[in-house]
Amino acid sequence: MSMREIKNHLYDQVARIGAAVASPKRLELLELLAQGQKTVETLAREAAIDVRLASAHLRVLREACLVDVRREGKSRVYRLGGADVSALWVALRSVAESRLAELQVAMNRLFAGPERLTLESSRSLLERVRAGDVVLIDVRPESEFRTAHLPGARSVPLDELEARIKEMPTDKEIVAYCRGPFCIMSDTAVTVLARYGLRVRKIAEGVAEWHAAGLPLDVATA
Repeated sequence: MSMREIKNHLYDQVARIGAAVASPKRLELLELLAQGQKTVETLAREAAIDVRLASAHLRVLREACLVDVRREGKSRVYRLGGADVSALWVALRSVAESRLAELQVAMNRLFAGPERLTLESSRSLLERVRAGDVVLIDVRPESEFRTAHLPGARSVPLDELEARIKEMPTDKEIVAYCRGPFCIMSDTAVTVLARYGLRVRKIAEGVAEWHAAGLPLDVATA
């Protein structure tokens, strides 16, 4: 094999990753799996596609070694191939946000302008949470919270929020987060809590962004 053929082969292999992520739905599946392992049925429901299509997309991701799968009874349970795959999703989205004006416009229209934390402000938030000055709530499903969450966060799934409103402090700031900048659960949480007169804001960062920045997470040990 010539040097040219070797180089072509090397680029071909890297291009497999590009081809695997060249689908909006496959990117969404990666974002969902960055929150923790999920069955194909759960992934299909949350990505608003049928199970057959979800399975086809997951097969492409698996062939590129981006996801792994295991059997659990009759279900197939998927997880990311590694933390570097989560970082890949964050990096792709960050480049798109910085380069594509259309994405910036769309996000401004759809979302309520979440606070984007710097490394310094993330550490400051952690200090305030640890000091008890701020209550940090994770409004994702509890299963995702159990997999990994921001340090000091409380699990208050969005579908339980109103029923647990009395647990929310009236004398402290509440900070909500969910799956990242494209997630609208924290927007809804802010709307609900503000309706009760509580002092609340949201942050854009979720578990994947926190990990990509090298910040600590509370991670399940089992």
